[in-house]
Amino acid sequence: MNTETLQATLDAIDLDERWDNGELGRDEQFAKSVETSPAQQAALDESLGLQMISIRLPKALIEDYKFIADANGLKYQTLMRQILARFAESEKKQMRNKAANQQRAARKFG
Repeated sequence: MNTETLQATLDAIDLDERWDNGELGRDEQFAKSVETSPAQQAALDESLGLQMISIRLPKALIEDYKFIADANGLKYQTLMRQILARFAESEKKQMRNKAANQQRAARKFG
């Protein structure tokens, strides 16, 4: 790797870190809202693997999510997606472990 390529790589890493740590802005004043058509929104959702759903939750639970999300610099719906993803992954792991234990037991006693 030549010196120019190395410097460009280091600059890119530095720029990424500056965005991640908020140095380059996390406030709405640094963001620009873009109008999207329903077709564009559908294409974006599809590309991200997202599907809109409707769910009724207790108001107090939503307020709790908002409080926790705000304390972590997130929007509450983002936090809810993260929590649901963590739960689903944990449940799948437990199911895999249970199936593996059952297979071991069947081999041992079968």
